[in-house]
Amino acid sequence: MAATRKQYSVSLTNRVLYLAFELGWSEWTLAFTTGAAEAPRLVKVRARDMGKVLAEIRKAKARFRLAAQAPVKSCYEAGRDGFWLHRWLIHQGIENIVVDSASIEVNRRARRAKSDRLDAGKLVQMMARYAGGEKRIWSVVRVPSKEDEDQRQLHRELQQLKGERTEHSNRIKGLLAAQGLEVKVGVKLAGQLDELRTWDGRALGTGLRQRLLRELARWQCLEEQIQQIEKAREQELCCGKHPAVGQVRCLLGLRGIGMASSWLFVVEFFGWRRIRNRRQLASLAGLTPSPYNSGDSERDQGISKAGNRRVRGMAVEIAWSWLRYQKDSALSLWYWQRFGKGSKRLRRIGIVALARKLLVALWRYLEHGEVPQGAIEVDWRTKVKVGIAAALA
Repeated sequence: MAATRKQYSVSLTNRVLYLAFELGWSEWTLAFTTGAAEAPRLVKVRARDMGKVLAEIRKAKARFRLAAQAPVKSCYEAGRDGFWLHRWLIHQGIENIVVDSASIEVNRRARRAKSDRLDAGKLVQMMARYAGGEKRIWSVVRVPSKEDEDQRQLHRELQQLKGERTEHSNRIKGLLAAQGLEVKVGVKLAGQLDELRTWDGRALGTGLRQRLLRELARWQCLEEQIQQIEKAREQELCCGKHPAVGQVRCLLGLRGIGMASSWLFVVEFFGWRRIRNRRQLASLAGLTPSPYNSGDSERDQGISKAGNRRVRGMAVEIAWSWLRYQKDSALSLWYWQRFGKGSKRLRRIGIVALARKLLVALWRYLEHGEVPQGAIEVDWRTKVKVGIAAALA
């Protein structure tokens, strides 16, 4: 009898409680189970009420007759809530993973409405299967450190501000184009509005001038913020001690790669990811081919576009720049030999292939110090605009 009780207590201690989060803005759904074949227990709590989450975990352990010290394994889908919940769960001693939403399997025969109940229950059952050894059931997101995540803020804000500045600039040009006028948007435009005349010699209407002045004020505010951030970025490049800053300087040492591209490549990609091979690198950037093969039908559907869209877009831009500034490099010669005599469509296809090869070359350059064959190196200091002498003194 004593042996049976001892064996039963050991089995309770070894059992695992699986937990899945369905995260909403005002309400969270928690799903608990101890195995893929067991019906999950669903509970709703107020969003971000962490005390209630811990209380529900304790209740779930009692409900499934688990020991108080039984391990807990959890998961949730990557999305708006980011990674703070992952870090909190790890701090609480809970083993957590963040799942790529696009990789979750879907029942193609099902005809049902999407709901939190279905999602949370499905997630927790898949979590139990994943813990049981089905590692290919979904893709797990690599969570950056808090410092690496903070490094992204500078260039992401800069990209957003530049997009907003372009919107205001285009709106000003559009309003004046509707009057048959063409101007250059700048700080001097406010003093030129009174001098502008339409086709019949009339001045701009009062309402239109006021609207243009307000648009121009917003444009000037964005322009000032952009200049401040660019100056802060260059100062960080000159004086920063973070390892990522050293990688940015290294990439700037290649002709054809500027401040924006090198910063983006490092903080979004090379600075914190652990890339094992070139295939994984291309997959993370969404530059891998996606062939379709079903029966006798075979065709190429282009690149997957499943990776980091910022890196993918910049890689294509840098590929064009590489052809211009690194004409004698092996990559440029390969492109012109393979695609140079083709049509415009073929050259556009070829530039994507070049972008993929160039990303691999840059990765090897940072990881192993292998300079791309035939590439020209320059002093990175020549690409910094402000304060370089004082910063490096």
